Amino acid sequence: MRNLFITSACAIAILSACSNDSQSVAQAEQEQLIAEQLKAEQAKVYLNGLADTLTDRWQQTDDGLVWNVKDSHEDHIEMSGEQTSAIIYYGSDADGALTLSRKLVWPMLRTIPNDTHASLIHDFPLSVSPSIAVNGLAVVQELLTQARIDGRLSLTSQIAEGVELMRLLSPSTTQPVMIEALSFKNSGVDDVELALGELDYQIDTPKEQGVYGSYKIQATSDRAGIFKLAPNEAVTVYLEFKATKAGQTTEFDAVKELELRKDYVASLNNNLQLVTPDENINKMFEFAKIRSAESIFRTKGGLMHAPGGGRYYAAIWANDQAEYINPFFPFLGNDVGNESAINSFEHFARFMNDEGKAIPSSIIAEGDDIWNGAGDRGDCAMIAYGASRFALAYGDEEQAKALLPLIDWCIDYSYAKQTADGVIASDSDELEGRFPAGDVNLSTNMLTYGALVSSSHLNNELGRTALAADYQQRAVKLATDIEGYFGANVQGFDTYQYYQGNDKLRAWIALPFSFGVFDRKDQTLAAVLSEHLWSADGIYSEAGNKTFWDRATLYAFRGIFAAQETDTAMRYFKYYSRKRLLGEHVPYAVEAWPEGDQRHLSAESALYARVVTEGIFGIEPTGFKRFDVAPYLPTGWDNMCLKHIRAFESNFDVCVSRAEDADKGFNVTIEQKQGELQQINWDGQSPISVSL
Repeated sequence: MRNLFITSACAIAILSACSNDSQSVAQAEQEQLIAEQLKAEQAKVYLNGLADTLTDRWQQTDDGLVWNVKDSHEDHIEMSGEQTSAIIYYGSDADGALTLSRKLVWPMLRTIPNDTHASLIHDFPLSVSPSIAVNGLAVVQELLTQARIDGRLSLTSQIAEGVELMRLLSPSTTQPVMIEALSFKNSGVDDVELALGELDYQIDTPKEQGVYGSYKIQATSDRAGIFKLAPNEAVTVYLEFKATKAGQTTEFDAVKELELRKDYVASLNNNLQLVTPDENINKMFEFAKIRSAESIFRTKGGLMHAPGGGRYYAAIWANDQAEYINPFFPFLGNDVGNESAINSFEHFARFMNDEGKAIPSSIIAEGDDIWNGAGDRGDCAMIAYGASRFALAYGDEEQAKALLPLIDWCIDYSYAKQTADGVIASDSDELEGRFPAGDVNLSTNMLTYGALVSSSHLNNELGRTALAADYQQRAVKLATDIEGYFGANVQGFDTYQYYQGNDKLRAWIALPFSFGVFDRKDQTLAAVLSEHLWSADGIYSEAGNKTFWDRATLYAFRGIFAAQETDTAMRYFKYYSRKRLLGEHVPYAVEAWPEGDQRHLSAESALYARVVTEGIFGIEPTGFKRFDVAPYLPTGWDNMCLKHIRAFESNFDVCVSRAEDADKGFNVTIEQKQGELQQINWDGQSPISVSL
């Protein structure tokens, strides 16, 4: 820091020189300020220009998203229930014809070897459909005219002049079946004769390839025959795509299953409702809740939330489940989600030990096996952070006490890996060696810091004040040691090296923001949004490499909001939301590219939702009935609300609006459905502490 003190030795003879020096410093500071403002304006122009390149293939409607087909395009979407997951590949080919393939996954029908990827999977191409003839002529091509997504997928085609076919696809919420309703409508002026063949497709898998023996894979229709359709008349045939083991039911009520899925989506929409002036963000948040909550499987090891993507089922991970999604479930108030979170922590707790061995990164095969192929990824830091945040937001004292041994053990394990520099070592990070992470990485350390802060709040709440104070002191020291160890100039920015010796900017340098550490805010923000890392698809994992992972981008958004850079964060977040919601691959956050072809992994959607709850609204649990909130309104928004928040064993709304007198800041209301109304005048600076 420049020395501003001038001693009495600075006599008249050099007063002029001192004055000139002060003027030159002031001029330099002014020039720097102008340069920063110019850079901000250039970034704004760049982003606006980027937004201008977006083409909205999809449009919003009152009940979902619609693509009115005018060209060739193909996409895929995943939808899940407790016993099956459906990845649907659909679109329009160069001739305008419908393309459709249904990849069905049955996580509890285990195959051999019974490893991470041992779910029974089967592809049903479009040809696995009933034969169709209209007025005696076989239909050989369906011309796709519209696709609709509302928590289910509808594909409408023209199959003959005046005859329309709508395929409605939906997984069962609880059974090992996907339903596809085929609704034929005569939209012409003459009667139509429709002939439908029977669908009776069956495969018995080899007995020696299944953990539970042979599995029966089927595709069936509920009826076939000749149907006379008068103008405006319709008929619906229900297809079932299913797989079962010996002794399982093979008959399902298709109509009921479609209604149950519709009701399930509606139930998710009733809680944690986002109301802002930006309809794209509102709708993307709505879809994020669906994808977050639906990917929970009823395994023999209890309810297990899993990533999905055609590979990851009936298993849990320390990052996807413990760190990413479990802290979100209490806010949504989804009973199945909360149960799956508690179950995941109980599974991890099975592996506490006296030998100092790491808890495995993943517990797989319905709880029967583990995966730890990347060594210690900082998994204990992930678990301690996620479990302490979950316990506070869940608001149940007995459940919190049950989680304490796991949290304490994980913090102790992390500190057993502390180096002479005061930081925490780990074998790798959550990218599992895809990119170098050194012996000590920033991710593991920030997660340890976050675990200490939340665990301090938790222990205070439970009366363990001495341990709470210890954790708080450790957090303060670790933040200092993180600055000393990771703080560096990388590619011209005074930001963080992801590990010592790292000379390329990394996406995870934004992590400190999400944990309330802003020591290098300006330069880190500039680095993250520079051409080295920011791209049209999100934030690159590493400068110079075109790989991107949405999880890093979403963590960055959450952190930039937390850093009170609201307008900057909102410009990028609006762009991202529009692209993911209305662009070429919709309507969810994705895992990565090029790996996995941008799979719709479930926990990434939870990270999107946490940008809203923890970033835009700044909600941080500090007790069972207490939290901090900092709902920073972006420029151009006069108000926003997050309604029916179910955390802290409550049901409440958080709303913020601009005061009529701009000098008086903001009006924040906390309204409990069964409790008092709190009205707070807020200056828009430090977070507000709220008790319910």
